[in-house]
Amino acid sequence: MAHFVHRTTEGVINMNKNLTEHFILGLWGIRYQVKDVSRSVAFYTERLGFKLDMQHLPAFAQVSIDNLKLILSGPGASGSRPLPDGRTQEPGGWNRIILQVAELPARIESLKNAGLRFRNEMETGPGGKQIQLEDPDGNPIELFEPAS
Repeated sequence: MAHFVHRTTEGVINMNKNLTEHFILGLWGIRYQVKDVSRSVAFYTERLGFKLDMQHLPAFAQVSIDNLKLILSGPGASGSRPLPDGRTQEPGGWNRIILQVAELPARIESLKNAGLRFRNEMETGPGGKQIQLEDPDGNPIELFEPAS
């Protein structure tokens, strides 16, 4: 077993005990950085059928669908502040939420007709079919239809 220590101004604290304790209570949700919280709320509720749980405009909102909470953090939100090393938190990237759908090809067609942006074309693999959609700030959303 590896031995982990944490050095503080008070001395060395043995971290091994803490590594075996379960401190994660569960999944709370997923945070997306957005530029305009109102626009993002409209996108997720009107285009994808999420429910608005709460909002504190212009900084923050939370939308949900089933057991998934999506936290939308605008530029003024505490979850959007610059990191101590100076890096800024920005929308986009490649990590993404995966939303299960039925009849993916038909969903793609209707979303394209509604003017939504896709990053790629539908891909098919042994686990199913998927495509990446972008929200108004470029955050990726994977639409996924499991193989039957």
